[in-house]
Amino acid sequence: MSQPQPVPRLDLAPKLNRPLSLWNPLDYLRLLYWVFFFPQALLWYVYTFGGGYIRNKEMNWRKGLELLRQNAIQRQLLLQGLVLTVIIPLALCRLLEQIGFDIDWRGVARGVAVGVAVGVAVGVAGGVAGGVARGVAFGVAVGVAVGVAVGVAFGVAVGVAVGVAVGVAVGVAVGVAFGVAFGVAVGMAGGVAVGMAGGVAVGVAVGVAVGVAVGVAFGVAGGVAFGVAVGVAGGVAVGVAVGVAFGVAVGVAILRPESWLIGLPLNLRSLQNGSWLLPRITPLPLPYLAFRLQNWLQQDWETGLHNTNQLLAYTLQFISVVEAVNKVLAKTPSEQVIWRVSRLAEAPFDWKLVGFCSASLKEQIQLKLVRGFLFFRYLNETLSSLTVDTRLDTPARAAAAGFWYLHEKEPAKAMEAFAVVPSLLYGEEMFALSQTLAAFHDAKVWASIAALQISASPTEPLLRPTTWQAITSLSRVVEDVRLVQRSLSKSTRSFALNRALGELKTTLNNSDSLPNAERDLLVNITKTWQEALLNIAGEVGEISITKPVTNPYVVGDPVEGNLFVGREDVLRQLEELWVMGHQLQSVVLFGHRRMGKTSILLNAANCSGSGVKVAYVNLLRLGDSAQGVGEVLMAISDAISEKVSYTPPSDEDLLNLPYRTFERYLKQVETLLSGGLIVALDEFEKIEDLIEAGKISPDFMGFLRGLVQMSSKVAFAFAGLHTLEEMTADYFQPFFASVIPIHVGFLQPGATRQILANPDEDFPLDYTPEALDQIYALTAGQPYLVQLVGFQLVRRYNDFVFEQGRPRSPVFTIEDVEAVINDPEFFKRGRYYFDGVWGQAARGASGQQAVLTAIAPHPEGLNIHAIALTTDIDEITLEEALKTLKRHDVVQETEGHWHIIVELFRRWVLGF
Repeated sequence: MSQPQPVPRLDLAPKLNRPLSLWNPLDYLRLLYWVFFFPQALLWYVYTFGGGYIRNKEMNWRKGLELLRQNAIQRQLLLQGLVLTVIIPLALCRLLEQIGFDIDWRGVARGVAVGVAVGVAVGVAGGVAGGVARGVAFGVAVGVAVGVAVGVAFGVAVGVAVGVAVGVAVGVAVGVAFGVAFGVAVGMAGGVAVGMAGGVAVGVAVGVAVGVAVGVAFGVAGGVAFGVAVGVAGGVAVGVAVGVAFGVAVGVAILRPESWLIGLPLNLRSLQNGSWLLPRITPLPLPYLAFRLQNWLQQDWETGLHNTNQLLAYTLQFISVVEAVNKVLAKTPSEQVIWRVSRLAEAPFDWKLVGFCSASLKEQIQLKLVRGFLFFRYLNETLSSLTVDTRLDTPARAAAAGFWYLHEKEPAKAMEAFAVVPSLLYGEEMFALSQTLAAFHDAKVWASIAALQISASPTEPLLRPTTWQAITSLSRVVEDVRLVQRSLSKSTRSFALNRALGELKTTLNNSDSLPNAERDLLVNITKTWQEALLNIAGEVGEISITKPVTNPYVVGDPVEGNLFVGREDVLRQLEELWVMGHQLQSVVLFGHRRMGKTSILLNAANCSGSGVKVAYVNLLRLGDSAQGVGEVLMAISDAISEKVSYTPPSDEDLLNLPYRTFERYLKQVETLLSGGLIVALDEFEKIEDLIEAGKISPDFMGFLRGLVQMSSKVAFAFAGLHTLEEMTADYFQPFFASVIPIHVGFLQPGATRQILANPDEDFPLDYTPEALDQIYALTAGQPYLVQLVGFQLVRRYNDFVFEQGRPRSPVFTIEDVEAVINDPEFFKRGRYYFDGVWGQAARGASGQQAVLTAIAPHPEGLNIHAIALTTDIDEITLEEALKTLKRHDVVQETEGHWHIIVELFRRWVLGF
C-alpha cells in the first residue's frame, strides 16, 4: 500500500517582495489584474508595505488623513489607481474606435470622472470607517473597476445612442427592465429551489445558470417585442443587445463564472501556489476542493487549518472550506473533538468559520437568496455578512458553538454549549471555564465582585493554561476586594485596593498571551472591574506614609526598564523596522534637547526582538579624539564586542588602518550573528564637531554609509539634535537615502500623566487632575521638565512632612505645582535644559535669540510684523530664524501668532 502524500502548505498570498513602482508598466498590469481578478491582493499589499494601521475604534477623519499624508506607499497606490482609472478607458475606447465603434469622448470623460469620484469617496469613507489601509484598498479597487467600466460604457453607449431614434431608447429600457427583473427573479428562485434539494454548491451554480439563461432569453424577447411594437428596428436591436448584456452581467458580475471556468482545468487536480489562473473571485465551489481539503484536514489538522485560512483570505471558496471542516469534525473521534475545535479557534482568518461549524451555512445562503440576490464583497470577509444560528445536536457542533460564544463575549451561552460535552476530553474544563467567565462577566460593581464564589481550577493537563492563570489573577482581585469591604484599617484597605488594581493592570498587559477565543471577553471583564475599583478609590482611604518617599523621578539621566513609558509610537516604528521587516533598517532619531533619545536607544533592545543585539555608544565620551577616526572606531568596536562576545581589533590596527580593520571586524561579527546587530550612536552631532575641528576626515561619512549598506543583518541607529536632520539633507548628504528619519517629539498628555502618576508600582503619592493638566501646560510634555517637576514635588513633600514635621495630604494640587516652579531652585536645576536650548538658538540661522527675547513677554504670542518691529530684523532673516526655531520645536505658529511652545522655557527667557 502506497504511503499518503504529505499535505502541501498553501501560500496563496501575492508573490511580491517590493512596493509597486510608479514607473514600471508591468506593475500597472499587475495592479489591473488585482482589481479584476485578485482584489484580496490589494488589501495584502497595503498591510504588507503600507503599514499605518489604526484600529477601527480609534479611527477618525483627522487621524486617517494625517496617516495618509505621512504614508508614501498608500499615497502612491492611490495615484496608481487614478492613473489606471484614466488611462485604461481611454485606451479601450481608442481601440474600439479603430475597429469601427462610434465613441463619444465626452461620455468617456464623464465615465472616468465617475470612477475617480467613486474611488476617492470609497477610499475616504472606508478609511474612516475601517482604517486607512482598508479604505485605500477599497478606493483603488472600486475606483478602477467603476472608472474602466463606466468610462467605456458612457463612451460607447452614448455614441450609439446618438445615432438612433427615440424608439431605440424605449426598446432598450423595456428590454433591459423586463429581461433583468424576470431573469434575476427566476435565477434566485431556481437557486433556492435547487439549493433546498441538492445542497449549497449545486444550488448556487444552477442559480447562476438559470439567472443568465432567463436574463438572456427575456432580454431578447422583451427588446424585440417592444421594438417591433414601436416600429423602430434600431430599438429592437439595441433592446436585444442590452437585454442580453444585462442578463449575462447578472451572472458574470456577481458570481464570476468565467473565473471559475478558466481556472478550473489547471486547478482541478492540484492547487498551485503561484498560479495566476487560480479562481480568486468566484464563490462557485471548485470541484474536488472540499474533498481535497477534507483529506488534508484528516491527514494533518494543523496544516489543513493553515490551508483553510489561506483559501478564506485569498479566494471566495468559503463554501468548500466550511463543508470540508464540518465533515472532518463530524468524523473526528470524541477524544479529539474539543482539541481540534480549539485549534480551529486559535487564529481563524474569519471567526464565522468557527460559527458555521455549529450553524447551517446552506440555510443562511438560501435565506440571503430569498431576501435579495447574494452579492459578495471583494475586499471583506465573505462570511461576515451571514448570521450564525448555532446548533447543539452533535458534540462537534456544541464544542464549536462554545468557542464561538466565548469569542462573541457571551459566556452564558458558551456554558450552555459546553454543558452538552462534559464527557469529552477537556469538556469539563471548558464548561468550568465558561461558567467562571460567565460569573465574572455578570459582576459589574465592586460589591458584586466581592460576592463572587471562586471555584477551584481543574486538574492538569489543561487545554487553556494561560486562561486559567488569568482567572487565578482575577480570583486574587476578588479576595482583595473582599478585604477592602470588611477591613476597618485605612492602610489595609488602601494596600488591598492597590494590589487589586495592580493585578488587573498585569492581566491587561499580558492579554496578548491569552487564547484568541476568550481574549476579548477577559479584557472586557478586567476593564469593567478596573473601572469599578477606581470609582471607590476615594472611599477606601489614604495610605499611611511613615517614612520619606523614595523619589522615583529621573532628572537628566537616561530612563530604563519599567520607568521608561510614553514612547510607544517611536518603539512601534523601531519594531516595524527591526523585527517585522525583511531586513534591519538604519534610522536616525532626531529631536529637541533632552527629549529622551538616549533613553530610547538604551531601551531599543526591548523592541528589537530576542535575536537582535543593540550596541550603544555615546560619542560625547570621545572627547576631542586626538587619535582621529581610529579612536572613534575603537569605541564602536568595544561596544560591539561587549554584545557579541568577540574580541575587537587591536588599538594599533585601528589607528594604523582604521577603515579596513573595522570593516573586516564587522564582517567577522556578522558571521557570528544568529539574529542581527544594531549599532546605536548617540549624540551624533559630535561627528560634525570633530570634522569641523579637523580631528577626523569628512570621508568618514562615506565610510559609514558603506557600513549602513553592507549587510541586512547589521544596521545603525543615530541620535542627535534637529541639526542632525539638517546635516542629513546637507552636510551629511551620503545619508540622505540610507537612513530612515524618526522624529522624537513632545510627550502626549496621556503619557505625561502616566509618567507622573505611576512612576513605579509602589509610589504612594497622587495628583489631582488639575495638577496634572497644569504640569502639561507648563512643560508641553517635554520629558526632562516633566521629570524635574515630579522630582521637585516629591522633595517638597518629604521636606514638609519629615523634615519640618508638618502633616499634609499626599495628593499634589495646582498650588503645589506653582510653589515648586516659583522656587528659584527649580530653574537652577533645570539649567542644563534651558541653557542647552538657548545655546542651540545661537547656532545656525541668525536672530533666533532676539526673536525669543521679543516674544517671551507675550504668552499669547506675536505676529511676524510685531516681531520685526521689536527686533529690527529684516524680513528674510526673521523668516529663516522662525523657520529654524519651529523646526527645533522651540516655537510654533497659531492663528498667525508665534509663541514659545514650552511655558517654563518662556518664563526662563523672561528672567534671563
